[in-house]
Amino acid sequence: MTSPVGMVRNLEGYGGPTDDQIAFAKAYLADGELDAAIAALQSDPQRQAERKEISERRKAEDWAQLGHYRAANADLKDQNVETVFIGDSITEMWAIAQPDLFSNGVVNRGVSGQTSPQILLRFMADVIALRPKAVHLMCGVNDIAGNTGPTTPEDFKNNVCAMLDLARTNGIAVILGSITPITALPWAIDVGHPGAWVSELNGWLNTLAADRGMTYVDYFTCLADADGSFRSDLTRDGVHPQRSAYALMRDLLSAVLRARGASEAWAMANA
Repeated sequence: MTSPVGMVRNLEGYGGPTDDQIAFAKAYLADGELDAAIAALQSDPQRQAERKEISERRKAEDWAQLGHYRAANADLKDQNVETVFIGDSITEMWAIAQPDLFSNGVVNRGVSGQTSPQILLRFMADVIALRPKAVHLMCGVNDIAGNTGPTTPEDFKNNVCAMLDLARTNGIAVILGSITPITALPWAIDVGHPGAWVSELNGWLNTLAADRGMTYVDYFTCLADADGSFRSDLTRDGVHPQRSAYALMRDLLSAVLRARGASEAWAMANA
């Protein structure tokens, strides 16, 4: 495939997750043991090489993955969007776990593996341009993992604050989700004590939401065990929720919104 050069009128071929990624996500979320055939594909050398090639191309040509939802955003032109969920794989997989949630004006704009600077770069196209009444922002796991290189808590905080300022300037209500528990980071095993970073950053997110009068949803507490790890009955890998975990998250979000006066569970503009 020939790559475009320089500025062009239209871009194609930078779309969302691959068929392999979708198949793995569905298998991950399914009840019972992980499908052995799907699991085997993850370690197949040829598939690994193909995934690496796709990843490297995207990093080189579309670092923020603005193309992930470009076509989907165009399809929403002139449609009423109530709420946008934006974040990383934990947000993206929510749409597979509970597709009924993302209907009637609620849209999902999660991208697997993304850090807060990448999400910030997508914020105009994937949130502001859709003119929603509210945005649900949840990110931080991949910042802790260092997916786009070493970072600092201040970098993460600046990126989150920039997104909140963009939302406020455009009259968009914010629902700020906590970082979910991390038992371990299988793809970043050299990162020491990720749980300590989760605790520190969640304390900051909670205070920030309170100071700005925004809705904070403490997903961490409903998913964590006594020592702060991801409950083993709710995750396969210690990072990503399973379907049962998303059910708890949805129930908690509904309860928080009702407590803040939302007349209907997903009328998030009233949060």
